[in-house]
Amino acid sequence: MHYERFLSVVEHEAQVDRQTAEKAARATFQTLAQRISTGQIKDIAEQLPEELAQWLQPAGTVEPFHSDEFVRRVAWREDVDTETAGKHVRAVFFAMSRAVTADEFDDMLSELPKDFEPLIGRSRRPPDTVMPCEEFLSRVADRADTDIETAKKATEAVLETLAERIAGGEVRDLMQELPAELVPALKRGKDRTHGIATAMELDEFLAEVAEREGVSVDEAREHARAVISTIRDAVVEKEFDDLVAELPRVYVSELAHP
Repeated sequence: MHYERFLSVVEHEAQVDRQTAEKAARATFQTLAQRISTGQIKDIAEQLPEELAQWLQPAGTVEPFHSDEFVRRVAWREDVDTETAGKHVRAVFFAMSRAVTADEFDDMLSELPKDFEPLIGRSRRPPDTVMPCEEFLSRVADRADTDIETAKKATEAVLETLAERIAGGEVRDLMQELPAELVPALKRGKDRTHGIATAMELDEFLAEVAEREGVSVDEAREHARAVISTIRDAVVEKEFDDLVAELPRVYVSELAHP
């Protein structure tokens, strides 16, 4: 995700102007750098635009403060009240969940206490619900830094090819957890192979996605990463683990854990 798109997401979520969104992002990242480990800071910074990564620099010893102190520090840096700061932090975390991979975002959350949950807000869907298609495609668009129409085409191409690569039972499980509008793509892939997993090297997989989308293989790789990371957001943990278990290790390292 590019810097401008990140700020646009913060603007929309917090209902603020561009200057305020930038101040909120800077204050949140500078405070986060005081709260999480150096290794985690490095991992996240590698996936952020350079303009954002410069605000997420190791601050020495991790300070194990709770969410109320986190918000207080953001408020001080922004020179706003804590209620406003909390709203801004939620918007920045939401944008982060789209800018980095789902696994990396989860790794960051694992270093924060449970009382941060209200600040995470819509960054993670509530359990036992199906993510709306609009939300799924919006996350793919943000992660792939593209528009919604391209995200839709990419999502359908990746899901159709994925449904050829994995067993029919796993495809059916995905159908139950992904938005109904995306099910036809999965069904096309499953029907083509009659539910029998088709062996496919990663290069073959990406070439197939690229052909279906009408894009280069490099673009297909980025789109596949965005779609698979969003699948991680949209399904329960066990379902994603089951999906990953059916894929060769190179798929996981290249697409699920870029």
